[in-house]
Amino acid sequence: MGGRMGGMGPRGFLTEEEKKNRPKVTKGLIIRILGYLKPYWKQFVLVFITILVAAVVGLLPSIITGKIVDEALVGKDLAMLIKLLILAFLTMTLSRVIGVAESYINSWISQRIIFDMRGQMYDHLQHMPHAFFTTEKQGDIITRMNTDISGVSSVISGTLSSIVSNVATVVTTLVALLTMSWQLALVGILVIPLLILPTRRVGETRYKLLSEGQEKRDEMNQLVNENLSVSGSLLIKLFTREEKELERFQKVNEEVTRNALKEARSGRWFSVVMGMFTQLGPLLIYFAGGLFIIKNWDPSLTVGTITATVSLINRLYRPVESLLNLQVDFTRSLALFSRIFDYFDREVSIKSPENGQKPEVANQDILFDHVAFSYLPEKPLLTDINFEVPGGKMVAIVGPSGSGKSTLVNLIPRLYDVQGGRVLLAGVDVRDFDLAWLRSQIGVVTQDTYLFNGTIRENLLYAKEDASPAEMEAACRAASIHEFIMAQPEGYDTVVGNRGLKLSGGEKQRISIARVILKDPKILILDEATSALDSISEAAIQEALEHLMKGRTSLVIAHRLSTILKADNILVVKDGVIAETGSHESLLDREGIYRELYETQFRKVLDYENG
Repeated sequence: MGGRMGGMGPRGFLTEEEKKNRPKVTKGLIIRILGYLKPYWKQFVLVFITILVAAVVGLLPSIITGKIVDEALVGKDLAMLIKLLILAFLTMTLSRVIGVAESYINSWISQRIIFDMRGQMYDHLQHMPHAFFTTEKQGDIITRMNTDISGVSSVISGTLSSIVSNVATVVTTLVALLTMSWQLALVGILVIPLLILPTRRVGETRYKLLSEGQEKRDEMNQLVNENLSVSGSLLIKLFTREEKELERFQKVNEEVTRNALKEARSGRWFSVVMGMFTQLGPLLIYFAGGLFIIKNWDPSLTVGTITATVSLINRLYRPVESLLNLQVDFTRSLALFSRIFDYFDREVSIKSPENGQKPEVANQDILFDHVAFSYLPEKPLLTDINFEVPGGKMVAIVGPSGSGKSTLVNLIPRLYDVQGGRVLLAGVDVRDFDLAWLRSQIGVVTQDTYLFNGTIRENLLYAKEDASPAEMEAACRAASIHEFIMAQPEGYDTVVGNRGLKLSGGEKQRISIARVILKDPKILILDEATSALDSISEAAIQEALEHLMKGRTSLVIAHRLSTILKADNILVVKDGVIAETGSHESLLDREGIYRELYETQFRKVLDYENG
């Protein structure tokens, strides 16, 4: 019995953060949670039936023990002893089998609910606007997607089933106790407060020690992560900080060790104290039962009844303690669902309209009509953008860093939506397009190239699943990457590593350009697409890009003069508006913003390339 009570303590307390962020229990929240359980109500009924049967069957070994004492041992009946022992063994086996069945059904239900929620969450997050992923921490997204939803399993198979199981155990045990001897039952029940009160007091102390210990362990982990990383260890070596960092680590290490010892001491004394208290109930029952028999106050009371009562009382303590912690378990379960629902309730603000339009966009004009946009209301980024890109032409966009060039082009495929004005493509507001159709017509090559951790072939097929090997090769030749790929031992089946880290910046960018070539879009957006290339690679890729842009409407954000000079028109963005527009020569003659950019940025790059 002492070991069983060891689980009482820290888990029965809410952290300060949990108390502060305790979810508000509303009818709507409960109904919403039950909505996930509803499809599996038949399985839940089966679980509850097995729990009830298990609770009843679980009484039998204790009752049979009493009969063994009275009828077999006191009566010196060997045949009865064997019969009762076999019966006890069968009931214990049956109880275990029912437990396995209940556990399996429970696990099946919880895993199906997790499957439903995880699929719903993934689908929801896939459709969240780009702004969501730029503002939310990636760690939080992964935690909600994996840890929080996986935690639902413990709510279903743990908290919910535990409540039903504990109630069934307490009720059936009390009925059995009161039926055998209500006097001894009262003695055993009166001990329960003596167990609970000290448990909670000691539990608070242990919880405080656990919290302090966790804080120090977190601090130590932070030091290890920072100082033993590639960048951290390099910095320490360059500034010869080895001794100082060791002092910092040893200080935290000492505190972690000291807290661990306090926690261990507390845990041992807790076990000793609880072992004493948990034996008090049985001892009192033996005393009371002995007194009743010796004084002959209850002639019907037998030694077997006393033995069975002690066994049942031990069975009663644990579920009673669990039910006393019901508020904590319930609060944590609701908090888990509240975190998940918080993401589900985030609005999918950019979505395809019903019956979205699918006009032909090849060689069609793009018009920005009084466009306004801001990430923060108090800091407008684009205030009144007006310009037109004629179908089939190339427009270069230049401007100071942070002027909103990338944001401007991101409005076309609706990675963001305008907050004022409109963007028209083929005379249709992009917000009226079928979203999938709109994005399928646009090819984007960004400065920050992203490759999945797979093979080169898999990354290329992301653009066109049914592309033939000949099409892939043609795209890679056009992007001047085919020879590099074939020089690898695995060729197109070469694994690129996480985010393509096994490749250089130029190699990654050329693969991403090949991917867009394979997509064969009608509209091209190049966001400093050649920035990671050396001058030799850029010369090769520039020709491919020119071929790719031929006959396509193209917008190019560029910082290299060689790219800008090939544009049909140049737009200069500054202070939220198109400040200047024209050809390279005409803009230089104005001696305005473009001339300043040319002197400070473009000419330096040109001199470097020619140097």
